[in-house]
Amino acid sequence: MSSARTASRLSRILAVVPWLIANPGAMPADVVERFGYSGENELIKDLNLVFVCGLPGYGPTDLIDVSVEEDGIYVDMADYFARPVRLTAPEGLKLLAAGSAVIASGAGSADLESAVDKIRMVLMPGGDASGAVEIDFGPEPELVGPLRRAAADGFAVDITYTALGSGATSTRIVEPWRVYTTLGNWYVAGHCRKAGGERLFRIDRIRDAAVLDDRFEPPEEQPPAEVHYTPGVDDVRAEITLSPAAAWVADYYPVEEISVGDEGRTVVFSASDPGVTARLLVRLAGQARLVSGTDVAAATADLRSRILSRYRSGD
Repeated sequence: MSSARTASRLSRILAVVPWLIANPGAMPADVVERFGYSGENELIKDLNLVFVCGLPGYGPTDLIDVSVEEDGIYVDMADYFARPVRLTAPEGLKLLAAGSAVIASGAGSADLESAVDKIRMVLMPGGDASGAVEIDFGPEPELVGPLRRAAADGFAVDITYTALGSGATSTRIVEPWRVYTTLGNWYVAGHCRKAGGERLFRIDRIRDAAVLDDRFEPPEEQPPAEVHYTPGVDDVRAEITLSPAAAWVADYYPVEEISVGDEGRTVVFSASDPGVTARLLVRLAGQARLVSGTDVAAATADLRSRILSRYRSGD
């Protein structure tokens, strides 16, 4: 799985395990609060994942041992997490390049910039290392500059936007929080006044943008610079049961998990257009079953009919 959600989960696990090694007997409630888990169930899922990880060989003596007792959580067979990682020069250069790329994309933080500077000085001590690694993403789209300045100065922007899923074009006023590039595209994240909540817009889908003389205060804690979808009140919702082979959907998309049973995971999938969910169901074929969602059922049947007609006609 390559989603930002999975990467965020992995980052938290890599932070939790060394802390548990250094603090044997920590109570689940304390770990939940310290690392921002939604509850103990989410923590246990991560610990169960750690339990099947280890060094090559992957025998009983090679896997990490995690136990949750009445007097706390204990992690054994993971001493390699208790000491700092020793990187080779090529590994350090890769890390430097990756960190520099994140900063150049506009998604970096002050902590990351500080870490990158320290890595750069270790790799090239005693010299001018400021230009050791330079990241060039190529020419920026025309609207990146104005949107970035509007975000920095706190001015709302009036945009004309064509949605990727439905193809519908609308005008809306957005309070831009952050402009960044990821997965080969440029995005602006912020508060959409028309939707009444946080939204993410691909900049190449913005047909026009005008900076308004309308100030706003950005939130103190902004969402991470990643591609994600925030369900809205007008979204079309469908209840879907995912087989084990399609379990990746629940990690890749922002779904609401209802239950886990013998058939798989049952989730509520939200999308601005039923056609988005229909395309996913057709793609999954027998790996997913639509439980409820009238609009999605109709859109899926129509999509399958059009695909079948195309095959029959030989187009």
